Amino acid sequence: MIHKDLFLQLARNKEIFHGILPHDSEEFQTWRFHPDKWCLKEIVCHLLDEEREDFRSRIKHCFETPDEPMPPINPQAWVMERDYMGRNIQNTYSEFRKERENSIAWFISLVEPNWKSTHHHPQLGAVSAEKFLANWVEHDFLHIRQIFTLKHQYLAHTTSEDLSYAGNW
Repeated sequence: MIHKDLFLQLARNKEIFHGILPHDSEEFQTWRFHPDKWCLKEIVCHLLDEEREDFRSRIKHCFETPDEPMPPINPQAWVMERDYMGRNIQNTYSEFRKERENSIAWFISLVEPNWKSTHHHPQLGAVSAEKFLANWVEHDFLHIRQIFTLKHQYLAHTTSEDLSYAGNW
């Protein structure tokens, strides 16, 4: 695994998020395709919390204190506990960008890290820093896909046009 390529992908993803996130109408920011699905505002809040409390901190944990328990996370519960819907999406998005920049700066500062350093998670078993890194990139991809799907669904919802000319979604 080429770790530098994954760092670079996280930096590129920051720019992808910038292109698809901060400019949508307030109506779209809180629109849901289905009551059980997240809206754009919740996705942005989730991205910020994950940046701060999940991937970067868990990789650090593998490097620095792999034998200690990891702090628990509960992304599904955070939606209500942290009042995602009450947050300002622009401020949250700005915080996310700053946190991603901090993550990238941290990666650059690492000197010969042991990517095989492993934490033994009670539910997941052995999880290496390397595995967390690869899954961080994948997490970005999943949410990029989720945002584009939401945009597609919103377009279909707000227009009376047949969208099949564009191609099959």
